[in-house]
Amino acid sequence: MSDWLEHTVQVEVEAPIDLVWSLWSDLEQMPRWMKWIDSVKVPEDNPELSVWKLKSGAFEFTWKSRILKVIPNQIIQWESIDGLPNRGAIRFYDRHTNTIVKLTVGYAIPGILGKIMDNLFLGRIVESTLLADMERFKQHALKAKQEGR
Repeated sequence: MSDWLEHTVQVEVEAPIDLVWSLWSDLEQMPRWMKWIDSVKVPEDNPELSVWKLKSGAFEFTWKSRILKVIPNQIIQWESIDGLPNRGAIRFYDRHTNTIVKLTVGYAIPGILGKIMDNLFLGRIVESTLLADMERFKQHALKAKQEGR
């Protein structure tokens, strides 16, 4: 049995939506700003699938995800189909010169972890990490904007 936890975090990026979308939708670049994501591989022959590896301390998880919905400059929605159970969406809101990026992530806590760690405590760690990830993404996007990408 697993417990599901869900978190939503957002950041406002002082960059146009086209730039922000292009940076985030390149999934293999995620380890640049997501602390726990060690790697993301997208097969050339099937871009709707991706293989993810998460590492944090002694914990390492892998999973395969499938893109469920893509609306350019609006949303990317996914769910895992193998490995660590998770699902979520990244939404983009155009504010003319700025873009709001809103990430919602849901994940199942494997039974053994649920017994070791209080879900509330784990949830706080994950949420603070996701907020820091979003801030790193914001800085990444601002640097790309300055470089004229």
